[in-house]
Amino acid sequence: MQLVVARIGRAHGIKGEVTVEVRTDEPELRLGPGAVLATDPASVGPLTIETGRVHSGRLLLRFEGVHDRNGAEALRNTLLIADVDPEERPEDPDEYYDHQLIDLDVVTVDGTEVGRITEISHLPTQDLFVVERPDGTEVYVPFVEEIVTGIDLEEQRAVIDPPPGLIDDRAEIASSRDSRDSGDEA
Repeated sequence: MQLVVARIGRAHGIKGEVTVEVRTDEPELRLGPGAVLATDPASVGPLTIETGRVHSGRLLLRFEGVHDRNGAEALRNTLLIADVDPEERPEDPDEYYDHQLIDLDVVTVDGTEVGRITEISHLPTQDLFVVERPDGTEVYVPFVEEIVTGIDLEEQRAVIDPPPGLIDDRAEIASSRDSRDSGDEA
């Protein structure tokens, strides 16, 4: 199975290094020197990592055969793809690969069906489940411990405890309800 592990950003310096947006929880395993990665677009690769280092909190990589800024800049926005055994699991039992989460049924803690996960959106602050409801609409569920209370891969189920309004479009905002109830109308 192929998984996107990073996206190449802008060139850094003049010796062929590039910044990368890491999309794996295991960069030391997937993005180490000697790793050979497929690419999207495929015509750019495969790319072999020559060196890697962290600079100001960002991972910088240099690839074999790319030794100047022009070559590095030509790689911008290329996706780096690693071959992963579909049965492989992350070392941390509370971590999951995207392919393990796609198509899981999503239910609330009381067993109410919400839908199924169709996509994982990786944002800078947190990941989101894109959940397709039975009626075809989508809802976005933050993949955080306070909301996603359990993942059961054997049962193919994600259990959520959503705050009011997250999955129920008809939920009232407490402050507007309180002002109506207190008779503050003009």
